[in-house]
This record gives sequence, C-alpha cells and structure tokens, in this order.
Amino acid sequence: MALSPKALYDWYRNTLRNPKYRWWIILATLAYLVSPIDVIPDFLPIAGQIDDLMLVSLLIAELSQLALDFYQKRPQKRSTDESTPGKAKTTVDIPSVSVDER
Repeated sequence: MALSPKALYDWYRNTLRNPKYRWWIILATLAYLVSPIDVIPDFLPIAGQIDDLMLVSLLIAELSQLALDFYQKRPQKRSTDESTPGKAKTTVDIPSVSVDER
C-alpha cells in the first residue's frame, strides 16, 4: 500500500465526516498543532509551518463543509402565518387593469 498525500487526505476527510470519530480527529489535529513533535519541526523557517498550515486549512475546509451540509439539511422555519394552528390562510383576488402606453 502506497502512502500518498491523496490517500491521507481521503482518510482524514472520511474519518472527520464519521460522527463517531469526528471529535477525536478534531482533538488529535489540535494536539498535533500545539505539539513540538511534527513531521517537519517548527523551528525550521517556513518549511516547519507548512505542514501545520496545510493541516489547519484542511480542518477548516472540512468543518465548514460539515457546517454547510448541516445548515442545508436543517428544516426551514415556516412563517408565523403557516405555523399558527387554526389560522386559515386567506387569498385576496385583485382584478388587473392594463395600462395603455401613450
């Protein structure tokens, strides 16, 4: 099995989308970010921050996508007229009149 960046990304995304493991992945990501043990140590200029920035951007992107999915699946609030039981909707018919251009 080849360990490619795409395979790691897919594993991270799929695990983060699983509600059973979501908080564990978020906590592990935050622990990795504050930990002095990294794939590329942080004391190296620029290169040390690249892995942290990639992980933060991946976490933010996936959490924002989860939030958008949750918001779109949430039932929409109905207006007060529709949600009030026993109150009938009334329809008003208005005759239309055409206006001639002069």
